[in-house]
Amino acid sequence: QVQLVESGGGLVQPGGSLTLSCTASKDVSDFTDMGWYRQAPRKPRVLVASLSTGGSTDYADSVKGRFSISRDVANNSVYLRMNSLMPEDTAVYYCKADRLVAGRVMRYWGQGTQVTVSS
Repeated sequence: QVQLVESGGGLVQPGGSLTLSCTASKDVSDFTDMGWYRQAPRKPRVLVASLSTGGSTDYADSVKGRFSISRDVANNSVYLRMNSLMPEDTAVYYCKADRLVAGRVMRYWGQGTQVTVSS
């Protein structure tokens, strides 16, 4: 069973920065894709940023130029650096990892970490 553990959330003022961490119980190079999603109250969970094993990245338009996703294979971790945070970035952020098992894509989620942007 794969486990993903997020950390780094918290309360930050508008314009501030946070870095979220997601540590996996398996080698991150085993995953075909890892990413961060977020879910604000009464809204669906949406993609924030993703990173493939080949190094390709994808970002939601709302975070382009402000957020950056990266991976540390040695520490089985993926990070989300968030700069210039705005109140609308407030949400629970979830780490996601996809793994190919016997020809099927298995998707795993972390438990989520709360990010609140407020003065």
